Amino acid sequence: MRELAACTDALYAQLQAPEHWVPYADTRSTLARLTEAGIALGVVSDVGWDLRATFAHHGLDRHFSSWVHSYAHETEKPDPVLFAHACRELGVDPAETLMVGDHPAKDGGAAGAGLRAYVLPAGAVPGAPRGLDAVLRLAGAAGVGRAPSAPRVEYDR
Repeated sequence: MRELAACTDALYAQLQAPEHWVPYADTRSTLARLTEAGIALGVVSDVGWDLRATFAHHGLDRHFSSWVHSYAHETEKPDPVLFAHACRELGVDPAETLMVGDHPAKDGGAAGAGLRAYVLPAGAVPGAPRGLDAVLRLAGAAGVGRAPSAPRVEYDR
C-alpha cells in the first residue's frame, strides 16, 4: 500500500507541474484579443492548487485579474458562489458576463449566478486549436462595440 501512496504523490506532483500543461493553440491569440478589447478576465477553477504558476509559466497570467480557486472557498463548482465571487472581484455585473468553460455540469453553475455561459465542445487535444474564435464572437471582441466582461476558464478539467 505504501508503494501505491508514493506513486500517487508523484503523479499528483506531476499533474501540478506547469510544464506538463499545454495551452490550446488558439489560447494566446484569443486572450490577447479579449485583453485588447478591454474585457476583464478571471479564472474560476476546481483544481486543488493555485493555477497562477501554470499560467505564468506559459505567459498567460497577465491577462487575468481575478483568480477564484474552489479550495480557497470551501466549496466547488457548480456552486454559484464561486462565479459570483469572480464577478465581484472583476467589478462586473453577472448579467453582462460570459463564462466560458469545458464541463457542462460544473461550469453550468455560472447560470445560477446570473452569468451567460458557453461550454466548449468536448474532445479537444492539448496544443491543438480549441475553437476559441466562438468566444470572441460571443464576447463581442471579434468586431466593434462594447464587449461584456468575461471570466474565463482555460485549463480546468
